[in-house]
Amino acid sequence: MLIERLQQLSPSAPLNEVLKRANAIILGKDAQIRMAIACLLARGHLLIEDIPGVGKTTLAHVLATLLGLHYQRIQFTSDLLPADIIGVSIFDRDKSTFRFHPGPIFAQVILADEINRASPKAQSALLEAMEEHQVTSDGETRKLPEPFFVIATQNPMHQVGTFPLPESQLDRFLMRVKLGYPDRDAERALLKGVDRRELIASLESAMTPEQLVELQKNVLAIFVSDALIDYIQALIAFTRDSTRFEAGLSPRAGLAVLRGAQAWAMMSGRRQVLPEDVQAVLPSVVGHRLHALVEPGKKAFDPAQELIRSVPIP
Repeated sequence: MLIERLQQLSPSAPLNEVLKRANAIILGKDAQIRMAIACLLARGHLLIEDIPGVGKTTLAHVLATLLGLHYQRIQFTSDLLPADIIGVSIFDRDKSTFRFHPGPIFAQVILADEINRASPKAQSALLEAMEEHQVTSDGETRKLPEPFFVIATQNPMHQVGTFPLPESQLDRFLMRVKLGYPDRDAERALLKGVDRRELIASLESAMTPEQLVELQKNVLAIFVSDALIDYIQALIAFTRDSTRFEAGLSPRAGLAVLRGAQAWAMMSGRRQVLPEDVQAVLPSVVGHRLHALVEPGKKAFDPAQELIRSVPIP
């Protein structure tokens, strides 16, 4: 069974079509699109952080549509309540009982738009869903559909009306990506082209949910050598022993690095994870988990690049 799965690990035609169509709408962001897809292939949740207007929501909508998944958007605001996300039980007078009305969380892809504009109480409604793929309401646990992904967008913390995401919430996002401004050519094509909303409206899926689940299984079949595990452990140990970070990486973060690297290797058409795969996904996996301690008078540094420079490959 493993040999048969390994023989199917080259990027599939539907996956290549997803990349092609996504790049036709989100211009000049091929690296970010690939990282976002790798996150979903690794069964992780994705946090997209940047200023308004650079395409965060568009990227989430495009991915959901191209992957053929049931999609729900939740606009996070300061007055949002957990029941607005999970659902609520309403009394049915005809049957003299309460009937549960599912909220928008019961979809395969959830776009938590501007997640840090909601209060911590509303944000916490996603914790169980993201970790256990289930929600509990009125003492009853209900399973969420599979596959289940949360794609959240976040505005920079310096903007008015934002609440910081707690560490427990951030840690449940396998990756964080930033889109940034488009380059000059991409922005010119954007200005002269068709409205992105019209393009999304005419977009058709390039993959079925069953194909996506199969690709996720293939990710787990990517070979990981003992030497590669040694490298990941060395990276984690450095963050725990170094005085340059507030706290070291957790075991969950180590698993995120491993799964992300396996997905990246598969998307690159390889059957084995290389150290370069780990280094490719490291900034997206640890960027929101590691906090650098900068001494007075010293220059700020990027935590992921510090790890790559400081930890040699075995």
